Amino acid sequence: MFVGYLPYSQMVFTSHKKLSQFLKDFRSTDKSIGFVPTMGALHDGHLALMNKALEENDLLVTSIFVNPTQFNNQADLEKYPRLLDEDLKKIKTHIPEDRFVLYAPAVEDVYGSNTKAKNYEFGELENVMEGAQRPGHFDGVGTILEFLFKAVRPDRAYFGEKDFQQLQIIKKLVDILNLELEIIGCPIHREKSGLAMSSRNGLLTPENFEKAAHIYRILTQSKEHFKNHDIQETEQFVKEQVEAISGFTLEYYTIADEKTLVPASAKDSEKQYRAFIVVHLQGVRLIDNIPMY
Repeated sequence: MFVGYLPYSQMVFTSHKKLSQFLKDFRSTDKSIGFVPTMGALHDGHLALMNKALEENDLLVTSIFVNPTQFNNQADLEKYPRLLDEDLKKIKTHIPEDRFVLYAPAVEDVYGSNTKAKNYEFGELENVMEGAQRPGHFDGVGTILEFLFKAVRPDRAYFGEKDFQQLQIIKKLVDILNLELEIIGCPIHREKSGLAMSSRNGLLTPENFEKAAHIYRILTQSKEHFKNHDIQETEQFVKEQVEAISGFTLEYYTIADEKTLVPASAKDSEKQYRAFIVVHLQGVRLIDNIPMY
């Protein structure tokens, strides 16, 4: 059973029970399912994940759901872009409709009458960077993904490396839940300017959209700076670069062990590092990261 949405013939489910039943029937044919969960406001980065999933699986399942339990700020939740009609048009243009299923539920279908996150033990991964700045955020991420993974039961799920810490959390979640699921991280998709593609970019004015490209410039300069300077000097360099740009506010810049994500205080030649940055530009929170090797 499925319902149509708009004049398109894509298969769009609003009920997880009907979705699960359809996928159970599909799975009985021994065909594979690739899953791309999103919060909508789709951009080329999302479409790249979808195409990757289609290359490696027989069926693509995508979800569009703005998950309330992963937002710490109610105002941020309320202003998050919701563009389902436009999202469906993009999907129709780029994705073969005979190999695609969308799950676009209301909050009640996911949480019932109790919109509350579960508690997980993600260890040190949840206590640094985004976890430190947004308490409970990753519990919200884990809650929605546990629900979606169990409803879809995909063979593979695809996530962008822009949310690199979240990607590590998701891999940990799969271990905690003992799921037979392959988590695949995909490179950051960027604008021609270098700005990491994000649904939040749609909240920027045209002027600020151009200005936001400085974030990636600063990251790449910090990578070069890091070759001949220590961590503290590189962090100070980034702080000064960000403060020099009108409208930018630095939330954090952190150089961390790429494997554990523990912030580093001194270089270790045996480790690989990744730099993480969060910049606020006139009320829009923008994140990015870059390997430092």
